[in-house]
Formats: sequence, C-alpha cells, structure tokens
Amino acid sequence: MKIVLTGGGTGGHFFPLIAVAEELTRIIDSENLADTTIYYLADKPYDKKILYEQGIVFKRISAGKLRLGFSLKTLPDLIKTGIGILEAIVTVFSIYPDVVFSKGGYAAFPTVLAARILGIPVIIHESDSIPGRVNTWAGKFARSIAVSYKQEIDYFDPDKIIHTGQPIRHDLLEPTKEGAHEFLNLEKETPIILVLGGSLGARVINLAIEEALPLLLEKYQVVHQVGKNNFDEMKKLTDATLVGNQNKYRYHIFDELNTLGLKMLAGVSDIVISRAGSTLFEIAHWEIPSIIIPITNSHGNHQIKNAYNYAREGGCIVIEENNLSE
Repeated sequence: MKIVLTGGGTGGHFFPLIAVAEELTRIIDSENLADTTIYYLADKPYDKKILYEQGIVFKRISAGKLRLGFSLKTLPDLIKTGIGILEAIVTVFSIYPDVVFSKGGYAAFPTVLAARILGIPVIIHESDSIPGRVNTWAGKFARSIAVSYKQEIDYFDPDKIIHTGQPIRHDLLEPTKEGAHEFLNLEKETPIILVLGGSLGARVINLAIEEALPLLLEKYQVVHQVGKNNFDEMKKLTDATLVGNQNKYRYHIFDELNTLGLKMLAGVSDIVISRAGSTLFEIAHWEIPSIIIPITNSHGNHQIKNAYNYAREGGCIVIEENNLSE
C-alpha cells in the first residue's frame, strides 16, 4: 500500500498530517500490513527531523501561492505552480498511490490536481470553519471530506462529509507537568502565560506582548513563541524593553517550541494566548483557559469564525486585532 499526504504552507497544515501519519503507522503495525509506504509531497519538508522519525518519504513538488489579486509575485507564483503540476504528475504517476490525503493549502494544489488527472482517490481534511480555496475546489471531486467543524456542511456535499474533529499528534494528547519547571527554567509558584504565535509567528501579538511585558512580569511568567522569522527582531525589542527590569528572568522567548517543550508547557500553563488556527484544537484538548486573537484578513475571515465558534462553547475570550491596544 502507498499513501500520499500533501498540504502545506504552515504548521497548521503539516502537523495534522503528522498526526494522521502516526495513526496510520499504528494501524499498519497492529494489522501487520507489510510493504506500506507513506509519502509527503509539498514544496518544502517543513520539518525534516519529524518526517525522518515517522519514516515518511519526502518528495519535493514546486508550488506557488494562489493569489486572488495581481501583484509582482503573481507571475512567479504561477510559473512555480505550473512547474509543480508537471512535477506532481510525474511523481504521483511513479508512486501511483492507493490514495492521496490532502490538508489543503497552496502546496497541495499540484499533487491533488495530479491525482485527479490520474484517477487516484482523494480524501481531504478541512480544519477551519470556512474551507480554504484548494479544499473548496478539491471537495467537488474528493471521495470523502473530513471536517473539524460541523458548520462546514454548508460548504461541501453533505453525503461526503465525515465530522472527525482535528488530528492531534499523540505526544500532545497527554500534557505532562513532571520535570517541566526544571526543564524550562520556570518558577513553580508564579503563574505561566503561554503565547503561541503560530508556526510563522504573529507580529501583531508579539508587539502587544512586548509592550505589556513590564506589567505582565510583575505577576506572571511569560513563555513566548515568536516564530522563526520574528525571533531576532523580537529578541532585540524585548531585551531593550526589559533593561533594568528586576523580573526579566520571568520572560522566556523562543523561535519555535519542540514537541517535548509544548507538551510540558501544556501541563503547567495557566493561560494561553494564541491565533485561531489549528492550534485551537490542541488548546481545547488541554482544557486551558485562553485568549484568542484571530487574524483579521484570513480567507473568508475563517479565523474570526473559528474563534467565535470556540468562544460560544465557553472555551476562550476573543480579542480582535483592532482592540489589542485597548
């Protein structure tokens, strides 16, 4: 058996695919299904270490973002997508998988199109309350459509929909407190605020936290994941903000948090501040009170809808970006 996973652009696409791969591997092992290979097709591996640990074979497929308006990046992205479609047809044909499982995102488009051309069954999963463009398109011919929100029945063929919820990595299903304070150099008696800016970081949230740090650190410890692209800038800003502050040791800044660190923080944090992407489901599973700050210009304002759907269940407080300074 050969299974192709595709999707990408952010950790919100990649990590649920890893969760799916973990469960597939468990089933393969328990059922003694020999000669089964799982592939991941996208424009970049996102995390080579995790792919290697899971035994997933990565194949690079070029992909450009699918932009609605015209800009200087439109033509290069179209060229990348065209090249990616050709690469995907050749690669998918050479693998000829039994199924293609897509999480959507621009990186999935070439592979899903190749699967359709070659007559290979496609299954998609949509994490947001409003589907993205690639999944909206793929839903028209997908064999099955797994969704995280029941409300998505309004956007897809109801006969194809399966309400599965969100795939979460096994390691994050069981947070742990054991050794967390020592490993992360945290005080045991001071409450912890965990700030998750998403895989790319969230500059608006980062700057709001930086401005509030002197006040926050009087009563709290702050563990702040700022994203790879923002780390250098935020380290300089927060260092300057906390010059001479006697509580600066309570601030812990990271570009990314690995699985072990996140698992431990899930066990000891008192409140989480986050975007409203796929991380929302992990926060809900951890049952930690949260403040959710959705992106305001996301496709179809899906993050705003995600956030308010969760708030209606009593899981969080929502603060929109334009109210942050208040």
